[in-house]
Amino acid sequence: MVDPIPDMNQIVGSHDIVLLTLDTLRYDVAQQEFLAGRLPHLGAFLPADGWEKRHTPGSFTYAAHRAFFAGFLPTPAEPGLHPRLFALYFPGSETTHEHTAVFHSGDNIAAALAHLGYHTVCIGGVGFFNPYTPLGRDLPGLFDEAHWRPAFSVVAPDSTAAQVTLACRRLSDPDFARRKLFLFMNISALHQPNHHYLAGCEVDDIHSHAAALRYVDEALAPLWRTLRRRGPAFVIVCSDHGTAYGEDGYTGHRHAHEVVMTVPYAHFQLPRMTGSPND
Repeated sequence: MVDPIPDMNQIVGSHDIVLLTLDTLRYDVAQQEFLAGRLPHLGAFLPADGWEKRHTPGSFTYAAHRAFFAGFLPTPAEPGLHPRLFALYFPGSETTHEHTAVFHSGDNIAAALAHLGYHTVCIGGVGFFNPYTPLGRDLPGLFDEAHWRPAFSVVAPDSTAAQVTLACRRLSDPDFARRKLFLFMNISALHQPNHHYLAGCEVDDIHSHAAALRYVDEALAPLWRTLRRRGPAFVIVCSDHGTAYGEDGYTGHRHAHEVVMTVPYAHFQLPRMTGSPND
């Protein structure tokens, strides 16, 4: 029988860990773009049948990420008790497995990894990571260092490229050459407004949402190369929630429509690039 999850007890401490949330990305759009061959970079890491279909624990960014940082990543969209990659210890948990990394220190995953020697980095995107309000400082406050600037926000057409540039710089910092990193990035480009990613489009719709994903796929390419130069890395890529474009009269998110609660998910390992400086 194939183990339901990789042995995270072997991965934690030996790998950089990356959590990349593609904010607002719908499962149906993500899978459509994969099957059409329009995600050459992300698609290279996905199974032959594409994204895994999962259910999010929250219908909007703050709720979903609070759950993620407590160890509750999106759950496989099928019945059953599904073992988790990470868990903060508490009595009676039914979703831990012998391969789950169970943390006994810290009240969130970032703090638990920091206790084990990881340097934790947050590169924010949407408004819940904007430090100019007390609420916007809450999630970033879980990390050793946190970054947000207008160039990372939902209104910046080159937001993902700007976020990746900073991520690559932090990953390449000589101070961290011998220290493992937990890198969290919230990618804002999928979130409305996204019509600027599709020529001639003046109103956000499912087609501009797909165009935004194609932009993100291309912009992420330098990140994968940098992670492999450090290597090895364990990467989780998922959406925090989807969004509606008029289905059954619904628009946006923070409601429980299927297109909001069903999200794409993948995890994979990136080996160290042969001949990298860390060899």
